[in-house]
Amino acid sequence: MKAVILAGGFGTRISEESQFKPKPMVEIGDKPILWHIMKLYEKYGINDFIICAGYKQHVIKEFFADYFLHMSDITFDLASNSIEVHDNHAEHWKVTVVDTGLNTMTGGRIKRIGQYVQNETFMLTYGDAVSDVDLDKLLTCHREHGRLLTMTTVQPGGRFGVLDVGPDGAIRRFMEKRKEDGGWVNAGFMVVEPQVLNYIEGDSTVFEQAPLETLASEGQMQAYQHTGFWQCMDTQREKQNLEKMWACGAAPWKVWED
Repeated sequence: MKAVILAGGFGTRISEESQFKPKPMVEIGDKPILWHIMKLYEKYGINDFIICAGYKQHVIKEFFADYFLHMSDITFDLASNSIEVHDNHAEHWKVTVVDTGLNTMTGGRIKRIGQYVQNETFMLTYGDAVSDVDLDKLLTCHREHGRLLTMTTVQPGGRFGVLDVGPDGAIRRFMEKRKEDGGWVNAGFMVVEPQVLNYIEGDSTVFEQAPLETLASEGQMQAYQHTGFWQCMDTQREKQNLEKMWACGAAPWKVWED
């Protein structure tokens, strides 16, 4: 199964960092938050990634192109013009970085990578949030209910949009950008059937608007209610909090072994 990660936005709410790099490349510890997200997927045996890039996409491509340089000890023999890699820590990942356009909306980015997911079920998430969500249980939930999309939901309160979740877990309405507290909200980490791409018109489609609203109204969205850790990185303060957790060895999203 492939994991699709949305990584093409401008990240304007954390402009202190995103003026130099895409938000998914902002570092927690000494690794981009994108890397942290991919390590979670790897924990559950998902090693095939499609990165929906756009803004400053070259930073993402260069990171993976030079992955050996980032992760290994290397001897450069200038006399013989040779390189020797020591203690290789490269991941067993296949990473496809796709230029999905500079100004393309989230739905349009997903539509553009259709040729890479083909007709297979795939995972989908945002490149700016970490979690300890159990992806095996998420996938089991998706397969049991048989709806076209299963979305991980959390209860952070505050500034997020609210979902109307029925007693059977079905998402009956998708209400983005409502200022209410206590409701279940979109946390990403979705399982998506390929038919969902048919709900997306084109580059200007915001995935969190018409496509998800229509899927919900048709009874084709399922909530996987996650009560563990989840945190997005929209602001410098949120970045600093994640940094502190990582630095003191108390990062709840680190469910993998070194």
